[in-house]
Amino acid sequence: MTAFTPHRSTRDYQQLDAAHHINAFLDQKALNQEGPRVMAEGRGVYLWDTDGKRYLDGMSGLWCTQVGYGRQELIAAAARQLQQLSYYNVFFHTTHPAVNELSERLFSLLPGDYRHVIYTNSGSEANELLIRCVRRYWDVMGKPDKKIFIGRHNGYHGSTVGSASLGGMKFMHEMGDLPIPGVEHIGEPYWFAHGGGLSPEAFGRQCAQELEDKILALGADKVAAFVAEPFQGAGGMIFPPESYWPEIQRICRQYDVLLCADEVIGGFGRTGEWFAHQHFHFQPDTLSIAKGLTSGYIPMGGLVLSRRIGETLVEQGGVFAHGLTYSGHPVAAAVALANLGVLQDEGLVERARTDTGPYLQTCLREVFSQHPLVGEIQGAGLVAALQFCRDKTTRQRFADETDISWRCRSIGFDEGVIIRSTLGRMIMAPALVISRGEIDELIDKTRIAVDRTAEEMGLR
Repeated sequence: MTAFTPHRSTRDYQQLDAAHHINAFLDQKALNQEGPRVMAEGRGVYLWDTDGKRYLDGMSGLWCTQVGYGRQELIAAAARQLQQLSYYNVFFHTTHPAVNELSERLFSLLPGDYRHVIYTNSGSEANELLIRCVRRYWDVMGKPDKKIFIGRHNGYHGSTVGSASLGGMKFMHEMGDLPIPGVEHIGEPYWFAHGGGLSPEAFGRQCAQELEDKILALGADKVAAFVAEPFQGAGGMIFPPESYWPEIQRICRQYDVLLCADEVIGGFGRTGEWFAHQHFHFQPDTLSIAKGLTSGYIPMGGLVLSRRIGETLVEQGGVFAHGLTYSGHPVAAAVALANLGVLQDEGLVERARTDTGPYLQTCLREVFSQHPLVGEIQGAGLVAALQFCRDKTTRQRFADETDISWRCRSIGFDEGVIIRSTLGRMIMAPALVISRGEIDELIDKTRIAVDRTAEEMGLR
């Protein structure tokens, strides 16, 4: 039972929410009629709502609470920094200790080819900044015509105008006349849905070939960068075939196109490596980071630049007209520094690679590989997805797969577990502090939700 005593009833909070908020990615009118869950407290991998119901958070918030809820180290770091320097900016030829100490720790974790970072408040802002930063780089390099970005259909890079344009989600583009000019898209490496009769390896190479074809069609002298998530997060936790990323990297290098990795979800241990591009064995020119940087305790993101880009902008670029009021905020930096310290000191990334991650992946396959509703299981470390399908042999998907997975997600809430649905896929990404016993609970409650969904469909 939660120790939090709400000041008001759940219904009061729901009415206040309906009166004043437009919540994210939903039909607000429908939510107002239903009433949202009101989350009141979090400890470890668990949440409690204002009615005292406990939930195992199998999505670590929005893929971000790497060290779980209620970590006193992060809370204390915020309090100390608020006492010492609650705010100052990085304008006016100034800096402050917290942001410099954070950068020192961050670059100690990154491969040596990275040297500079520009801090933001979110992943969306990091990807918004990416557009200007890459175009500025090519201007400085004397190639001002290299302005076009290539993203992927069903990729996700944020919800600002620029970042939503880089992403390839059609329903987002339809709201706001997106994408902006200078952004193109190629297909996603989603073998289960689009692979047809090809092997995963052949399909991965075919998807990569789409990039080369697009570059040649647009003209390599006009293409600035290819932007993609190492694995697609909001698009369904889709892992590309092993053949995909080596070929993508080869193509980018051949045509002098920058390779930009969106590590907002994949970064800070999710796959069992510090950054997801390390899991897939490729070397990006930029890294967009956020979420796990602070474990969601304080908003913070950033754009990490390779030596090639960072040193060019510093040595040759002159004034780069960018900046945000809260870039490198001292409290956010202090919390991020404490968060990285917990991840390192407790060996959480190593544990996700060698212990809890393999345990989660093994358990999922043992429990769901023969399930009549599940056609594929993907994942690594502490991120995974179950693909629902009508026919495993032909990989036929349900026409109403979004409704089916949404129903499973709703049943999960009833059972006290939070998992995410996207298209026909059920996604989980628990905090890196999760124990084997808690993984057992996550798997068991997910199994009940999937079984109940199958029963409602007449499949069990």
